[in-house]
Amino acid sequence: MQDAVIVDAVRTPFGKRGGEFRDTHPQDLAAAPLRALEERLGFDPVVVDDVVYGCVTPVDEQGWNIARIAPMVAGWGDQVPGVQLNRMCGSGQQAVNFAAGQVRAGFQDVVVAGGVEHMTRVPMSSDGTDVTPTYFEQFEELTTQGEGAERIAERYDLTRSDVDELAVESQRRWKEAWDEGRYESQLVPVDTELDGESVTVTEDGHPRPGTDVAGLSNLPLAFREEGDGVLHAGNSSGIVDGASAMVVASEEAARAHGWEPKARIVQTEVVGVDPVTMLLGPIPATERVLERADLTVDDIDLFEVNEAFAPVVLAWLEETGADWAKTNVNGGAIAHGHPLGATGSALVTKLVHELDRTGAERALSTMCIGFGQGIATIVERV
Repeated sequence: MQDAVIVDAVRTPFGKRGGEFRDTHPQDLAAAPLRALEERLGFDPVVVDDVVYGCVTPVDEQGWNIARIAPMVAGWGDQVPGVQLNRMCGSGQQAVNFAAGQVRAGFQDVVVAGGVEHMTRVPMSSDGTDVTPTYFEQFEELTTQGEGAERIAERYDLTRSDVDELAVESQRRWKEAWDEGRYESQLVPVDTELDGESVTVTEDGHPRPGTDVAGLSNLPLAFREEGDGVLHAGNSSGIVDGASAMVVASEEAARAHGWEPKARIVQTEVVGVDPVTMLLGPIPATERVLERADLTVDDIDLFEVNEAFAPVVLAWLEETGADWAKTNVNGGAIAHGHPLGATGSALVTKLVHELDRTGAERALSTMCIGFGQGIATIVERV
């Protein structure tokens, strides 16, 4: 079995809902990282065996098959195929994991993996929210992700102060990373139009670096009545628009094209968990991916745990024993936002560039997923 390496990985800025990308078609947004990868690596698109893109709401402007349309919009012609997938919030990371599997098996040599979500123009739940009545023959209730996160907070005795402090730290870390230029190697500008004017979007639009616990304490709860919960807009992931993509290739293909890989994909994992609390999947996903790789938490230098809601990260830290100082070191989704289908590949992208910047050896990305799943990926610097 051959190794799967990440040659390069990029993402667009994440635009706040109704903001920078409100006049940008999702297909154009999805094409932006593809053009950037082509420019950075100087390849002929014909060498790409497939484009695998996550998209959680594949309807309306994100319908048909955006993974096929995006390379066409990017100017890659008609010979590059594409497939769109939906593993809800884990979609972008699943695209990376599927690409790694295809390459490691020897079925394909060069795959572009990533994702897109335009949450302004195609809002969450545009694809429906109903389940069959037969579902309740198997499970007693159907909860929202927000309610699931509230129950996690209760299970782990997390106070509003606990979750707000994590939120503030996410914002602080993003600001520090941005000011130090840590995102420069991975974030690619997007030329687009806004209100009829040509603009170039270069920076995440969602972060609120001035956030403090006192300010968050005044925000109304998002999912429960006041006094009966801890979650609000300030300690939950931001609703944003964005895309991300990376080139996954065999080592032989990388050599043949003169590419210098940044990282190797070591192991991947996906698990199912209780669909009621639903967001505890990163815990067993982390445990199982480490076991499969014959590694321990202490062997990992950097972690990305998607900040869908602050309690998810705090519960994961408690159960895995991982070091918060090594986790989400450049800020997370509470700061930069969570463009559903793009986030997973963007988190892996963050880790690849942070390994390169710091010289650290290994990193692990994990995400919670609606209806009770978890996904994990381990990469190592080459």
